[in-house]
Amino acid sequence: MQYIRIGRFVKWLCVVTVCALAAGQLVDLVRRDPQVGHWRTMEDQARYGTARDAVMSRLPRPDHERSVVTSFGLARVVTWVGEQPGSPVVLLPGHSSGIPMWADNLPSWIGTRTIHALDPVGDAGMSAQTVPMSGPDDQAQWVSEVIAALDIPQAHLVGHSFGAATAAVVATRHPEQVASLALLEPVLVIQRPPASVLLWSGVLALPTPQTWRDHALARIGGTSVEEVRRRTPMSEMIDAASSGYRPAMPTPPRLTDHEWRQLAMPVRVDLGAASTLSGRERAAERIRALLPDATVTVWPGRGHSLPMEEKDVLGDELLDFWSKAAG
Repeated sequence: MQYIRIGRFVKWLCVVTVCALAAGQLVDLVRRDPQVGHWRTMEDQARYGTARDAVMSRLPRPDHERSVVTSFGLARVVTWVGEQPGSPVVLLPGHSSGIPMWADNLPSWIGTRTIHALDPVGDAGMSAQTVPMSGPDDQAQWVSEVIAALDIPQAHLVGHSFGAATAAVVATRHPEQVASLALLEPVLVIQRPPASVLLWSGVLALPTPQTWRDHALARIGGTSVEEVRRRTPMSEMIDAASSGYRPAMPTPPRLTDHEWRQLAMPVRVDLGAASTLSGRERAAERIRALLPDATVTVWPGRGHSLPMEEKDVLGDELLDFWSKAAG
């Protein structure tokens, strides 16, 4: 299974995640009416599905696939049953990626604890939004409802980028459901991204030529245009999602000091020192001050694609983190 090859293009996935968030903030300035996420055309959806199937085929076959009814639509959940006792793990991906973004990480975890990977409601994937979400409480609500529907007393929440922001909001709104919280390169909830991200994301938010989009992705992701332009099933999937799906999710808030201090469950935050998107050392200093018992790591030389760049080390460390946490 070519996990390393897949991972080379996850940096592009992560960039699209943050660009979509930033673009969403710009749209919020001129549009206040809530929307429902949807595919622009059936061809876009079919293109996404073909690429998604190609990526998922490289992973072990899931034990269960289901759609859970929530207040805001159907949430797709893919499950690998593990042998270890204790609370299962719930994975929340970044923007425009869905469950396949964990392709590099899942081999470290499948067969250990039970893993539930979610496609976000309101974003590209196999979930289907039917009711608009008006704010962060709604974003947390559908995740809470999925956890309850899966009959999980508590879950080890793990999120990357936008998914990490969502996980943090869930932990503040529904702490009784969270056994531990792992935030991998979270956006917005600790520190806001710099203005340059908003400016470059405007290129992606508008109907600009593909060459402009490639340059914007490269500038924000800290990578080359050539790497952005290389195509695999993973990059095709993300391109189909970012260009073909109109998401409708609330922009995550910057959590207050009080909200952070109220988190009683074990927390770890992992940040890339080369990433400008999650706040780097400034974000780490804030969490260390507010949550002295949290595990906070700034990874030298790593960017927003940290979970994939450090998949082996993080795989082992998270297994140990879950074991030491209650549940």
